[in-house]
Amino acid sequence: MRNHKSTVSGKFILFVGFISFTFAALFFMFSQFLARAVNSLLLSFIFLILIILIGIIADIIGTSVAAANEVPFHAKASKRVSGAREGVFLIRNADRVANICNDVIGDIAGTVSGALGIALVIQIMGTWKDLNRFVLNMIITALIAAFTVGGKAYGKKIALSRSNDVIFLVGRIIALLRSITGLSPVKK
Repeated sequence: MRNHKSTVSGKFILFVGFISFTFAALFFMFSQFLARAVNSLLLSFIFLILIILIGIIADIIGTSVAAANEVPFHAKASKRVSGAREGVFLIRNADRVANICNDVIGDIAGTVSGALGIALVIQIMGTWKDLNRFVLNMIITALIAAFTVGGKAYGKKIALSRSNDVIFLVGRIIALLRSITGLSPVKK
């Protein structure tokens, strides 16, 4: 049985707002630094693709956690399978996890990819001055939107059809990070 009771509080909402502001500012500063320092169209394009992929992956996780079933994770946790306890934690906090993944990370990735698109247009215009800036801006913006929306649409298909597998993978990654760092969001 799924518990659809929300765990989101006013304090969590303020926390998410603060984290969103902080991450957006950091991503923007990093992307601007990268755009100025790298001065390579290829590296700028690769960084843009990585930001879009981060947004798509976050959306897959956020959708999967809302669709996952907790029962198989209890069976795995009773056998002490690495990542199962983390999966239960994620599912029990699905509203928070989905909010952070879909809204915080996904929206910031979308905003930063737009800013990187503008930086990419400026870099391209610096190299090929004869190009029409309006047309180039339109093409880059349309490509970013197409990859983001198309990727998220395909990601939703994965998230809904294989939600438990996605959450188990994320749980295993969290367990691995816990074993390396000693830090864990999961209470014993």
